[in-house]
Amino acid sequence: MINSKTRVGVIGAGVGGLAAAIDLARAGCEVDVFERAAEPGGKIRQVGVNGIAIDAGPTVFTMRWVFEELFEDAGSTLSEELDLSRTSILARHAWTNGGRLDLYEDINESVEAIRKFSDDKNADGYKAFCLRSEKLYLALKDTFIAAEKPSPLGLVSRVGLTPFFGAMWETSPHRDLWRALDRYFSDPRLKQLFGRYSTYVGSSPLATPSILMLIAHVEQDGVWLLDGGMHALAKALKNLGENLGVRYHFNAHVDRINCDQGKVTGLTVDETEVSGLDAIVFNGDRSALATGLLGEQVADAAPLVKPSRRGLSAVIWCVRARTSGLPLSYHNVFFAEDYPKEFRHIFQKREIVESPTVYVCAQDRLPDKNPDGSERLLILINAPADGDTVDITSGREDFYWNKATTVLRDCGLRLELDPMDRVMMSPATFSDLYPGTGGSLYGQASHGIFSPFLRPGSVSPVDGLFLAGGSVHPGPGVPMATLSGRLAASSLLKRFSQKG
Repeated sequence: MINSKTRVGVIGAGVGGLAAAIDLARAGCEVDVFERAAEPGGKIRQVGVNGIAIDAGPTVFTMRWVFEELFEDAGSTLSEELDLSRTSILARHAWTNGGRLDLYEDINESVEAIRKFSDDKNADGYKAFCLRSEKLYLALKDTFIAAEKPSPLGLVSRVGLTPFFGAMWETSPHRDLWRALDRYFSDPRLKQLFGRYSTYVGSSPLATPSILMLIAHVEQDGVWLLDGGMHALAKALKNLGENLGVRYHFNAHVDRINCDQGKVTGLTVDETEVSGLDAIVFNGDRSALATGLLGEQVADAAPLVKPSRRGLSAVIWCVRARTSGLPLSYHNVFFAEDYPKEFRHIFQKREIVESPTVYVCAQDRLPDKNPDGSERLLILINAPADGDTVDITSGREDFYWNKATTVLRDCGLRLELDPMDRVMMSPATFSDLYPGTGGSLYGQASHGIFSPFLRPGSVSPVDGLFLAGGSVHPGPGVPMATLSGRLAASSLLKRFSQKG
């Protein structure tokens, strides 16, 4: 049993740390969360543009069941704490060489849209693609995604030999996503669209395993919009923790994790000792530990992500602008012609291609509501995660802005804004915000067939230190990071129950 006086420190108030704190507090632990920022959320953050708050981090809310289970286990409900609306249009897509395509949560609507956009063969390919995506998701949801990290053989034992190989073999797991898409789509524009799923985990479609096609089913299962933006989720998680007795300490910089004879004992926070901790959950990038940023005593707690293996970073602008031409949905993607070239440049040449893919989140385009006048936009292009060694945007903000807006203009979207209504963030910005990352927003890139198994699990080699966040199992993304926090809490509680 857990001692009611078991004290746990959580480093980082991202969704992983917030979720871990909730589960630990409801189990009877005394929990203190230490966050270097002024508010909760981690990568879920907002930026003020002339006094208007704009979501500047993750913008897609999926896998609702993850959050429903978390809230219900804590004695609340998601619908009581958050105002969510389901969007029928998953995303709007446009190409510089012509064409526009909406994907819908209703597969049949998407099939007909693809038929009009392309042809019967590609529409039928999409149906087969969706069926394969669903089978993959159902095979891995409880056995890998929401479970403690297994080995490849352990995963086979969980799924069962026949279901595992049935789901995996037909997906050609030895192939990268880009080549696997040839089986379903002959239209190169559709390969771009579905190859983009690799970027959800900060990776290249040329190298990430074909298993990533399961993201298609994740989106079809529901994409939700939150009143107040994604930051509302972070606030709701904090409030849920507070109701359970969690104590939050913001603007609190953790200098190091303290150990005695290989076991964690406390923290040094802003040069002040916090002693008497029985365990610590670290909700930050694992490379911050590996590089000694939290002290040499815990440098072996997690493997380093080498700079060449880092996932994508980004150049992001939060803007207030008037738009014309192509009408926006909430989620929008604008493609240039040569998609593989973009990722070869990022991961091999460590530079942004001349005509990058541009993502636009139009945060005022809510169901039954279109903005009148200026609207809040997040505009993103992928970038290499080298922010700890070079600031690629230093003195070149207009250069990258012109790259992005040229693609938007060639796709039919025009922006009108005052330069004061534009705030930029770069890999160097993210490197400063998220120590140890070099600006990567996803931890280690998911390149190679065994990449899903290369992330560490929640239990570290240091006694009493547990790991959460997007750089550990089950990986990056808001629902995945939330699950990582729950897995860390479960491992911690199990360890202390065994000791008791």
